[in-house]
Amino acid sequence: MTQSAPVRRQAALIYNPVKVDERHLRDRVRSLSSDAGWERPAFYTTTIDDPGQGVTALALARGVSVVLVAGGDGTVRAVSEAIAGSGVPLAILPSGTGNLLARNLGLPLADPYEMIRAALGDFRHPIDIGWARLTRADGEHEEHAFVVLAGMGLDADMIANTRPDLKKSMGWIAYVDGAARSLVTAEPFRAVFQIDDGRLHTTKVHSILFANCGTLPAGIALIPDASITDGILDVAVIQPTGVLGWLGVWRKIWWDNSVLRRSRAGRRVLERRGRDASVHYFRGLAAEAAGPRPLPIELDGDEFGLAVRVTCRVDANALLLALPAGHPVSAL
Repeated sequence: MTQSAPVRRQAALIYNPVKVDERHLRDRVRSLSSDAGWERPAFYTTTIDDPGQGVTALALARGVSVVLVAGGDGTVRAVSEAIAGSGVPLAILPSGTGNLLARNLGLPLADPYEMIRAALGDFRHPIDIGWARLTRADGEHEEHAFVVLAGMGLDADMIANTRPDLKKSMGWIAYVDGAARSLVTAEPFRAVFQIDDGRLHTTKVHSILFANCGTLPAGIALIPDASITDGILDVAVIQPTGVLGWLGVWRKIWWDNSVLRRSRAGRRVLERRGRDASVHYFRGLAAEAAGPRPLPIELDGDEFGLAVRVTCRVDANALLLALPAGHPVSAL
């Protein structure tokens, strides 16, 4: 009687060397792989020229069993873009400033090694990924993935105005400085947008956000009903009027969404108060927005230049995640 050959299992670690303790992380992945009976892992570093897509393609061509990613939100986005639809699981090791996807997934932020063990385990769960097709002023098109949100307008300008030195020293709080500097010159623009029902909307806005999931750092619920597993795109249209309008935006996103909605009494208060005109929410399988001029675009907190139109869609269950055993996926 012949014995079947043991299953070959190998992990690949893709990491941004600026964001992690390279030597320590590699040693840990190597040690835990050995303990789990896996082959020696493969290691790939991102660069300015290749933020993650190219090295992910190399890892997939190698036939690895799981890909681990360690870096900032941009690194997670780039690796997710390349691995989406492959069926190869992705393990996210929280390492950057915002850790936006990790926060939305409820992953352990303080112990990245728990996620290494999850990568070498057996618990897998699919989530959605978003795609944004950008139309430039010259008519050229390009498409990129986003795992958390895409934005057109002031939010992208805020990211462009965030100082890299503050971001490095203060983390996500540095975006407050970027927001303050952007608001000084912020002007609304007349946008035309539609969700997949085909109905056209036109209004003056400061930002249009397309979300795959809706939680920001510090537990701020930008879009409280957004789910990363429902196959639906959530859209937030930010349209304050004057200083009081900006106070309304802050009240809606921080107080209403992030505090009141979490209790039964708070939800009763919101029901009595009615709708807030400063923020409007829409949902659909796809959405499109266009502006009167080229406007700044951001995807998962990274600048993506100027575009006159952005078309977003959700690819349901396209990203397979490696999660800690028993992770509460019903809350996603």
